[in-house]
Amino acid sequence: MLSALDLSKYIITKCMNDRKPISNLQLQKILYYIQVEFLQKRGVRAFSDEIEAWQFGPVVKAVYQQYCGAGSLPLCFVYEDVENISSGEKEIINSIVTDKREKEPWDLVAETHAEGKAWSRVYQDGKGNRTVISVEDIQKYG
Repeated sequence: MLSALDLSKYIITKCMNDRKPISNLQLQKILYYIQVEFLQKRGVRAFSDEIEAWQFGPVVKAVYQQYCGAGSLPLCFVYEDVENISSGEKEIINSIVTDKREKEPWDLVAETHAEGKAWSRVYQDGKGNRTVISVEDIQKYG
């Protein structure tokens, strides 16, 4: 199973190659939606890292720490050492990346903050800040 950092390298490289770089905030939401899709459609995790409920939505802490220095600027990296991802996995990942990167970052935040979604069930107006969102909740509530 991939780590979220390895998957992030693939996503960032894809976006750069497509000339549509994304910010760390967009990357976080894309990772979240990939995890939701894999759990709901395949019954398996896309990556092994936990996702936490932060103020601006679901966050993979290791990925945030890796790229937070960029602030809200685009992540302009191209990685050569991207992990092997199967063509079936790439199809799912690419579809989500292509869809979500076209949205404004704050629209993605609003999507993940929607009432009844996994993030809102955990975050609870800050009481659950930085609490892990369970895989079961991600799968059930998206």
